[in-house]
Amino acid sequence: MARKGKDTDKELKPKAPKINAYIAGSGIIAEERITDTLEKNYMPYAMSVIVSRALPEIDGFKPSHRKLLYTMYTMGLLNGGKIKSANIVGQTMKLNPHGDGAIYETMVRLARGNEALLHPYVDSKGNFGKAWSRDMSYAASRYTEAKLDPICQELFRDIDKDTVDFVPNYDNTTTEPTLFPASFPSVLVNANVGIAVSMASAVCPFNLAEVCETAVALMKNPSHDALTTMKGPDFPGGGLMIYDEEEMRKVYNTGRGSIKVRSKYAYDRSANCIDVTEIPPTTTIEAIREKIIDLIKQGRIREISDVRDESDLDGMKLTIDLKRGTDPEKLIQKLFKMTPMQDSYACNFNILIDGRPRVMGIYEILDEWTKFRVKCISRRVSYELNRKKDRLHLLRGLEKIILDIDKAVRIVRETEEDAEVVPNLMIGFGIDEIQAEYVAEIKLRQLNKEYILNRIADIEQLVKDIAEMESILGDEKKIKNIIISELKEVIKKYQKPRKTMLYYASDIEDEVIEDDTPDYPVTLFLSKSGYFKCITPQSLRMASEQKYKDGDSLEMCVETKKNAELLFFTDKQQVYKTRASEFTDTKASALGDYIPAKLGFDPDENVAAMVVTTDYSGNIVMIFENGKAARVPVSSYETKTNRKKLTKAYSAKSPLVKLIYEQDKTDILVRTDNGRALLFNSAMILPKTTRDTQGVQVINLKAKAKVENAYVITEEQSEEYSRFAVKSVPGAGNLIKDMKDPDQLTL
Repeated sequence: MARKGKDTDKELKPKAPKINAYIAGSGIIAEERITDTLEKNYMPYAMSVIVSRALPEIDGFKPSHRKLLYTMYTMGLLNGGKIKSANIVGQTMKLNPHGDGAIYETMVRLARGNEALLHPYVDSKGNFGKAWSRDMSYAASRYTEAKLDPICQELFRDIDKDTVDFVPNYDNTTTEPTLFPASFPSVLVNANVGIAVSMASAVCPFNLAEVCETAVALMKNPSHDALTTMKGPDFPGGGLMIYDEEEMRKVYNTGRGSIKVRSKYAYDRSANCIDVTEIPPTTTIEAIREKIIDLIKQGRIREISDVRDESDLDGMKLTIDLKRGTDPEKLIQKLFKMTPMQDSYACNFNILIDGRPRVMGIYEILDEWTKFRVKCISRRVSYELNRKKDRLHLLRGLEKIILDIDKAVRIVRETEEDAEVVPNLMIGFGIDEIQAEYVAEIKLRQLNKEYILNRIADIEQLVKDIAEMESILGDEKKIKNIIISELKEVIKKYQKPRKTMLYYASDIEDEVIEDDTPDYPVTLFLSKSGYFKCITPQSLRMASEQKYKDGDSLEMCVETKKNAELLFFTDKQQVYKTRASEFTDTKASALGDYIPAKLGFDPDENVAAMVVTTDYSGNIVMIFENGKAARVPVSSYETKTNRKKLTKAYSAKSPLVKLIYEQDKTDILVRTDNGRALLFNSAMILPKTTRDTQGVQVINLKAKAKVENAYVITEEQSEEYSRFAVKSVPGAGNLIKDMKDPDQLTL
């Protein structure tokens, strides 16, 4: 090792963040830029997860699925009987070097018994758990049995005819296909969800017959409207899809969107109970049951006497016993709004195409699948064409031999050495080595007239077949006709009626459900970081010292009632509406609920202010950086429907400095960053019903100056700040000389 000197020290001074890196074999620890380390170590991992693990490809499978199914295919499980799952898992390790647990989990999801797929690929025997249950776990692989389902014939159709590429497995002992030559768009028929690095995929399932019909229609007419043949997703668990045509078109065109699914239920009048038999694909029966129990404990649902899971071998069933006199329809509407009995499936059709992830709509996916299938058919036809050409070549040689069989026999008999038979036949009849080898291998008993004439008769058919295949390869329309005929065959063999029925959004009455939560006094606390607490007076008397995260502090504290309405204004000009009753009563020692997560804020959206009201009376005064102020009635944020989110809550022309809720005329002091202040009364600003009004100028600002804060001035403070008061707006304001912070005085 060289001794470090002063010059060396200078060279080692980092120009960017660096980390220590061990140089293998040298025992030296050198410095390396962290960006270089990330690029060298993390990027290959990220690419591997994206390309080789988490995202499905155009054949509808991830690598783990493909390795398992291909192993089962090579084991002869397409037509044979079921064998132990442990055997299959062990054989799959030849292609998939992961643990047996991961491989078996993959098989479980593909199995018929798990009910996760519309068209299962594995025909199972034994306990494979249930996709709709969190607690119903599957049995160990040594107890269950499996084989391939008949629909897998369509996945492996002509796989041995060079339709797809094969690559070596991880230790070069065998090969595996890069894709399956699936004869139907399996990528859209069965659901696929995956989380990669920096991206994810969520492809919802569609009805097999509808997908195939749509693929056929688009091949015949590229401008075909897919919604006419493919109404929407078809989930294996059934349920009722709330059909919103605008949202569906968005999903079909872009590959992104949200689909609402609600549970299917039946009211049993004799037992006075509701039986839930189908649920959304994004939840489980245990999650619904636990949420209902939680609501009962909070006192927010009082119509239910008992809720129990009665699932058995006949299928899923959640029974909800009602109290006497309960209206089942009103209760079920409340459950739809307050529990996962109605949930949304977020679509994100992110699929690998030629090793690159792409988010595509239905039209693009079916177009890419058609291109892929055209290649498969072309390769299959080319493979068969070459086989027929080889066969024709051999028969052409036999055709020459038939002219003089005795001569051929004489050449063979008179040839002294075995190695000279083929060359002598080539010379004697003017044929090539391949043809001569074929003739030489003919058995003596086959040198009869019937055998040779039958072989010669095959020549005419081969010529016709070769001409037809060459015409197919030269005409993509003919290839598409083959694809269409195969799709129609798939429909005929494997179509099933829809499981998910449609419920039109226009038929749903968005009723405002009355909150029958007991109304009692509470104190609401909001921190500067957006943490919210709802505390009863009894809890406050026992412990009043509030707990906050490091660097956080109190933003506002309001005494109100449990059924008060809450308006959370955000820094993205939006307002989220909720009630205090939506939050569980907590203690001062708890951090509370994080509002952006609780109310589902958009990414990078934070709480700017909170307004608490019981009757939507009063006004909201908004002070902006540009010196303007707007006064909007709180009633402008009241809605007839039960909407939770309103856009354009205030003007976006200038950043919001302060939002003040006034129930009566209020004195407001604004302070600028260039040392001036102005005190005005809110009555000087006329209320505007337009929520995003720009307001009026209240303080005239000099160049580059802006309002930095605003305060509510109480009667006790008004005399101290009277020198900043104006009789009308706008005003220039007065210079600040040792002005005390009004908030500090209030505290």
